[in-house]
Order: sequence, then structure tokens, then C-alpha cells
Amino acid sequence: MSGDAKPNISRRAAAEALGTGFLLAAVVGSGIMAERLFPESVGLALLANTIATGAALAALILALAPISGAHFNPAVSLSAVIERELPAGDATIYLAAQIFGAVAGVMLANLMFELPAFSISQHDRHGFGQLLSELVATFGLVGVIRSCSRYRSTPVVAAAVAAYITAAYWFTASTSFANPAVTVARSLSDTFAGIAPGDVPGFIAAQITGAFAATLLFRWLIPGAALVRTRVAVPVSADCAEESG
Repeated sequence: MSGDAKPNISRRAAAEALGTGFLLAAVVGSGIMAERLFPESVGLALLANTIATGAALAALILALAPISGAHFNPAVSLSAVIERELPAGDATIYLAAQIFGAVAGVMLANLMFELPAFSISQHDRHGFGQLLSELVATFGLVGVIRSCSRYRSTPVVAAAVAAYITAAYWFTASTSFANPAVTVARSLSDTFAGIAPGDVPGFIAAQITGAFAATLLFRWLIPGAALVRTRVAVPVSADCAEESG
């Protein structure tokens, strides 16, 4: 394969699984470490988790965007399908790879800290504020991606996405999952990072709604703009702290 040839779907799917897996390992692993290091300070634990997640996200985008676009997020892949940048068949494969990678990443993080590989979360995350937060977080993430990827190089997009997720940890009540694959995987972790399985559908519905709305709005805001070929689009995030509600 020449240096300019587009990677085949197998390589792109592998990149999506790898990137999503490492992202979840960073999110969950740094959260466990932060809680152990700062058991008396939720704020410091959340700050440590935020920094680790943002840094890992930027590095993973830079490493894997040339292969798959570094979506790591079904909501981002959906946006690419709406904009006819990704065929629906490829998006289905991306989705499977992202969910597989996310689940594997949670398992890896748990095992590294000698916890059970999987455990069903008992952490309730429901209510209007949580759902609105996920809509807002995903809307903003997809908006940043749609706008920046039209005009900027991959390093700038990577920095913008990582910066947005870092900020969204703190200004959303849900601490910005913003990613259906992340949401599903975190239901398998009975830790502070988990989400009760019963709350997963609501989060995913809010995330998809936010992604769809952002895609349509930014199509109107920036009509006919040429997209850069090395397109970057990513996810996710997670939180470190226990939620009060």
C-alpha cells in the first residue's frame, strides 16, 4: 500500500478499536488512580482524571487520525454519515470496533488495578440535568469537530477536541461522557466511573440528539466549506468523581 493510499476497512476498524480502547483505559485507569491518591478530595481527583484524559485524547488523535479519522465515538461516526463522509456500511463496522475497544479498555483498566474485569455498575445517573448535560456536551464536541476539521490541520483539531473535553468535564453536570460507546462500556464498571445500565439508554438518546443537531447547525453555519482530507473526529470522556445526584 502506497503512502497516499486510503487504509482499508480492516485497518481503519483496528485503529478505531485500538484508539477507543486506550481512551477508556486512560479515563477509567486515571480515575481509579486519582481516587486512590486523593481519597479525601473529589476536586483534586477529578482534576487529575481530567488532565490525564485530555492528554491521552490529544495523543490518540494525532497517532490514529491518518488511519481512521480517529472517531472513537459512534456519535461522531453518525455525523460523518449524515455529511456523506463515511459510508453507512463502514460506519456500522466502526460502531462495532468502537464498542469492542471501549469494553476492552474498561476491562484492561480494571485488571491493571487488580479489580474484577467486569462488574455491573450501581451508579445511578438520571434526571433532566444529566440528560441535558449529555446533549450539550455531545453537541459541543461535534460542533468543535465539524468546524475545526474544515479549516485546520490535524494537530490543531487534536488540541481543540482535547481542550473542549477537558473543559466539558467541569461545566457539565454529567462530566461529559459525550460518547455512546463509552457509556455502554462504563456500565460494566462498578466504580465511580460507572453508570447504571438502566440509565444508559437515556444518555445515548441525548448524545445522538446532540450530535444530530450539531451536524445540521454547522452545515448551515459553514455551507460549502472544503473539508480537509485528514479529518479528525473524536469522543469521549468520562468523569472521576461521584455525582451528588
